[in-house]
Amino acid sequence: MSLIKKILFLSILISITSVSKIYAENLKKVGKYKDWEVMVMSEASGKVCFAQSTPVLQAPKKNKRDARLFVTFRPGEKISNEISTTAGYEFNKNNSVLATSGNNKFKFDIKQQGFAWMTSTKKEKIMVNVMKKGSRIMVAGYNEKGSQTIDHYSLLGFTKAYNTAKKACS
Repeated sequence: MSLIKKILFLSILISITSVSKIYAENLKKVGKYKDWEVMVMSEASGKVCFAQSTPVLQAPKKNKRDARLFVTFRPGEKISNEISTTAGYEFNKNNSVLATSGNNKFKFDIKQQGFAWMTSTKKEKIMVNVMKKGSRIMVAGYNEKGSQTIDHYSLLGFTKAYNTAKKACS
């Protein structure tokens, strides 16, 4: 998927998650599974299905942000298991965005317009398997001033949400 398409898609997601009336007709909540929810939306390229979660804990605590972790399916573009995240701010270009669960670490390769993506479909599949088995995943990033933030995501309900999103786009 081209970077421009990813940026457009995630810009739409930001608008949608902000309860934008413009996109409300095209976005349908399929279900909520503990700490994860599944959404389906229609685009010109076809159906887009995703599982998303918000952090159960954020550090620093005083800095509340609209952070999210996504796993997306775009069958019209032959894309599955696309993992992306936003911390609610523009990521610092000089520092890595890392997801950690147990001894597993995953680096997000692309950072743009407040979102980060992985470029390796192989690594995304591995991360999905780790998320299915784990109980928590932490995403650490740095804002433009160089301050680190860490978002802790519960993985309760992830497998059910993942399977539902995948099925909704099959």
